[in-house]
Amino acid sequence: MYPEEIVLPMKQELIVNGFEDLSTVEKVNAFLAKKGTSLLVVNSVCGCAAGGARPGIIGSLANEKTPDNLGTVFAGFDIEATKVAREAMLPFPPSSPSIALFKDGELVHMLERHHIEGHSPEMIAENLKSAYDEFCK
Repeated sequence: MYPEEIVLPMKQELIVNGFEDLSTVEKVNAFLAKKGTSLLVVNSVCGCAAGGARPGIIGSLANEKTPDNLGTVFAGFDIEATKVAREAMLPFPPSSPSIALFKDGELVHMLERHHIEGHSPEMIAENLKSAYDEFCK
């Protein structure tokens, strides 16, 4: 498990941009039960989370259509919550970071680490915006 002093600033980067901190199993389950579209991010300490995923996710929210609900768990820190989030992302294997879009609880779009690593924040944002345009109101 990562030390809190390392994780908290990385968590805050999404939280201050409107993401709910889903640090418990109960919070993840309640989030996944929400109606509408929900973006669930498995955040991570890795360089591709810092350099691509988080900036790309935040940039994706500058779109006419955006998810109704925003939530995040932190791999290696929110252990049980992350496990439940990843179960909802099946059949995709566990991946950190990863970004999942749900519509009424059904997984409709997924970005795994290999879709993030080596891609610019702008490319990640555009991928997510396309998914928002297709699935969000």
